[in-house]
Amino acid sequence: MKDEQQQAAIGRVKGKHASSTENRRMVWENVVWPLVLDMNRSYFTLKEYHAKRDSFCKRTGVSPSKVAGGFVSLLVKGIIVRSKNMYSIHYRLIPYMRKKADLEYGLVTREIYTKR
Repeated sequence: MKDEQQQAAIGRVKGKHASSTENRRMVWENVVWPLVLDMNRSYFTLKEYHAKRDSFCKRTGVSPSKVAGGFVSLLVKGIIVRSKNMYSIHYRLIPYMRKKADLEYGLVTREIYTKR
């Protein structure tokens, strides 16, 4: 009986919500936040993002479409805001940028969604 349960657990595929969260986390922690820290400003252009994304995809072998999905999801969630051809991070994240803090996705969501 236990062997069957273990095999079922191994064969389990993540749901849509879990994989979207995983993509957002991957893009935030490996592409967007390092880009913001490298630029030392709260905004970036699409060209700068593409350069960072391409180097990440080359280094890890992750497909650009998976990264694009995570990026769009960050936009929909309001973590990244678009204005014309510039993208900026949520205003509550700027103090972390100034401190050059290692900002994980979980802390990002808590910071943005908590009411003060």
